[in-house]
Amino acid sequence: MRETTRTAPSRQPKLPGRPGPRRAGLRPRPTRSRGRQLCYSETEPRTLDEFTRRRKARKLIAVLAHFLGRDGRDGPRVLAGLRVLDVGCSAGFIADELAAAGAEVTGVDIDVAGLRRARARFARRARFVQADGLALPLPDGAVDVVILNHIYEHVVDADELVAEACRVLAPDGIVYLGLGNRLGVVEPHHRLPMLSWLPPVLADAYLRVTGRGEHYYERYRTRRGLRRMLTRVGLRAWDYTAAVMLAPETFHAEADLPRLPWLGTPPPWLAGLAARLPGAGRPPGRRSVAARAWLARAALPFAPTYLWVATPGPRRPGGRTLPAGPRPVHARPPAAVLAGPGVPAARNQGGTRPGLGRPIRGGG
Repeated sequence: MRETTRTAPSRQPKLPGRPGPRRAGLRPRPTRSRGRQLCYSETEPRTLDEFTRRRKARKLIAVLAHFLGRDGRDGPRVLAGLRVLDVGCSAGFIADELAAAGAEVTGVDIDVAGLRRARARFARRARFVQADGLALPLPDGAVDVVILNHIYEHVVDADELVAEACRVLAPDGIVYLGLGNRLGVVEPHHRLPMLSWLPPVLADAYLRVTGRGEHYYERYRTRRGLRRMLTRVGLRAWDYTAAVMLAPETFHAEADLPRLPWLGTPPPWLAGLAARLPGAGRPPGRRSVAARAWLARAALPFAPTYLWVATPGPRRPGGRTLPAGPRPVHARPPAAVLAGPGVPAARNQGGTRPGLGRPIRGGG
């Protein structure tokens, strides 16, 4: 039984299959209301935009296929044989696309209305469970792929969300992360410039003055903060952001990119700078690609969204060569990866960790 005394929280027993209160140096969970998330699909109509959600799902699947080395496969079932967990599945459009790609999909959300829609349409292709992303109803190592697509900014404790995703991940599994950037110039939910840059009190005032709301609930992090979030649980990430920007047709991302003409042809000053960089002896076409890649990566600190694929081990992208390939987010592997092929710091070591292809087992 859990102790009720507050004098020695580090002695509280750890529930089976759940993170302990001080594991991996995670911070105590802050207090934030979750009432808005319980009906998020009803307050955010964009979650019910089927066309846009399916388009984003195709981009997500293309990134996964490239990392897994399955981008050269014929046919749509590039995720066949993989157990995929979609955290924050809402109305289930992305989960349905994942299932169409051949995956065995479980979607979880606390949004009751969204899950009702998902079950009504897609129950034959995927399983949908009402559950908190901070307390997933799955045993350790139960899935091969975890999808955390624009979810971390909405939860009470993003560190615990990633730790829980790492717990249910198979030892050779991967985590797809669509991550909003705090330093993005225009905040994506309320479409206000620099809203996410502000502390909570000023952000709330900004919303009230502009008539966009009363409280700003989202909590974004910078690129450095996101990297630190993964390092705490021993995940090593690869950044696909620039790769998608420079090869949008490969990743079904043409409609998601801003209309910036220099992404197609770099301005003369940038081409001249590229001529002075290492590799300037390349043919003109290759220099143009190098210039665009340099510009895309230079803009990463202020990119609105990062597309990362993370793994608990030394796994690398296995797909075809790209104009600007994915790059490691961490200059050096996290300590948990350097320690060898063992379980990352945030993984519970008491449960079984089935390998790729075994069926999902768990509550719900």
